[in-house]
Amino acid sequence: MGHVVTGELDTTHGTILYLDGISVSFDGFKALNDLSLNIDVGELRCVIGPNGAGKTTMMDVITGRTRPDAGRAYFGETIDLARMNEAQIAHVGIGRKFQKPTIFERHSAFENLELAMKTDKRVRKTLFARLGADERDRIADTLRLIRLDPVADRPAGLLSHGQKQWLEIGMLLMQEPKLLLLDEPVAGMSDDETERTAELFLSLAGQHSLVVVEHDMAFVARIARKVTVLHEGSVIAEGPMKTVQEDPRVIEVYLGR
Repeated sequence: MGHVVTGELDTTHGTILYLDGISVSFDGFKALNDLSLNIDVGELRCVIGPNGAGKTTMMDVITGRTRPDAGRAYFGETIDLARMNEAQIAHVGIGRKFQKPTIFERHSAFENLELAMKTDKRVRKTLFARLGADERDRIADTLRLIRLDPVADRPAGLLSHGQKQWLEIGMLLMQEPKLLLLDEPVAGMSDDETERTAELFLSLAGQHSLVVVEHDMAFVARIARKVTVLHEGSVIAEGPMKTVQEDPRVIEVYLGR
């Protein structure tokens, strides 16, 4: 593996994210302890585990917010995440959605997507330019995908909780990330919104790679192909939902609670 700080994403071997032996300590507490993880191109991976298992720290390492004390983190074959800052990592194609949506409440859903697209480095100069037909089409397509086309002109602050979450996912998608990290995306959603979110994520997989951290086990069961279980900063189980659910250690530290 060459040490390329930034560059084109190379996924010739089918892996988009490779974490190897990652450890992170805060004041002597090991938030991550020899964590290894491999995400395939186009995969939808769910990560579960009790509070304090290291899920957020893992996402912080992937996005450059936290530097690992040990281990390697690669995006594709050649992009060494440990040598990059948050902005560089976002630029090469890793997008992250936090639990609390950060949207522009006074702007319409359409304008939120427009603003997200224009924060893209390549089109900074067009921030005040009129939208081209291609750009309008892209925004319209994204609004349809996130099911906000009927409320495209509504101020974002007036959207339901679930709609705000979808809008933020749409804002991430406008930046064309290759890998999406989603932190508890269905927390606080109604059953109907949760179901729609499951459909959205399943439709995104393949074109994008997704890592979903979630506590809602019914939601995980609905979308998961492969589940990774973290406990005390390490992976304790990985595989299909059914296998993981029947793993005695997983039941003991997490599901049995």
